[in-house]
Amino acid sequence: MILASGLAKSYTVRHGRKRLQVDAVSDASFEVAEGEIVSFLGPNGAGKTTTLRMLTTLTGPTSGSARVADHDVVTQSQTVRRQIGYVSQGGSTGGFAKAGDEIVDRAMLYGLDASTATRRARALLERLDLADVWARVPRSLSGGQRRRLEVAMGLVHEPRLLFLDEPTAGLDPQARSNLWGHIRDLRERYGMTVFLTTHYLDEADALSNRVIVFDHGRVVTADTPDRLKEQIAGDLVEMEVSAPEQLDAAVRILEKSTADQPSVTGLRVVGRVPRAGPLLPALTRELDMFDVELVSLEVRRPTLDDVFLTLTGSLLRDSR
Repeated sequence: MILASGLAKSYTVRHGRKRLQVDAVSDASFEVAEGEIVSFLGPNGAGKTTTLRMLTTLTGPTSGSARVADHDVVTQSQTVRRQIGYVSQGGSTGGFAKAGDEIVDRAMLYGLDASTATRRARALLERLDLADVWARVPRSLSGGQRRRLEVAMGLVHEPRLLFLDEPTAGLDPQARSNLWGHIRDLRERYGMTVFLTTHYLDEADALSNRVIVFDHGRVVTADTPDRLKEQIAGDLVEMEVSAPEQLDAAVRILEKSTADQPSVTGLRVVGRVPRAGPLLPALTRELDMFDVELVSLEVRRPTLDDVFLTLTGSLLRDSR
């Protein structure tokens, strides 16, 4: 459904009297199969939205190529647009037209007649739990309702592939969970391919068949969430010390038992060990011997955040 090969995008910006080249995307190479939900995971500024804009024909690549729905995004852009739906991060609602009319108008832009457009609009609002908002102005809706309305607008022409750019950004937990259910439904009931950008690790874990980790304008890795987490074997020991001067001692003590060099973020030290259970008594005794005061000590299984840390050297939540 998507085949990207070496996609790159550069911009020229002014810095005083100089003109500098900025590489927003340097190497986006990946595939998405029909019927998958794929999360494009990375921090803000990684180049996710720029990549999405190239795949949806809104901007041309500086180099590289991509085929979407079996068509080239540069030479067959009009055909690509008829095959895809796109819900941007900023949204496309908010005028004074009624919610139902907004969907009908969008459908007619794709060449549907008024009767077909109205029928599809009503069916979509029903499917997305928005049947009672037809006559309401979008700006009067909640954030979650507006986002679902935008999804309806992206689906009204029945695309093969739906692009979602940060679909739950700014939504409260209940609205996020609700939208997740509707996104899953698109694949499970209708077989739709969904490609979404996100910087929420729980979102990528909950929704995706596969995750593409993207950082600094390039693909770092791609696999299923479970396989990515399996790359980090063993248990993770995470401890928080009470003062910065205790960090060196905490790292020295923990690294005696870890497979890798422990990572430090703020006052937190994280290390991966084969089995945490037998280790903890000796670890806490030695920390006490060196006057390392712990605020917290936790043992857990790896998460996608740990995968991102291992692959990029930083926690995703700290890189936004």
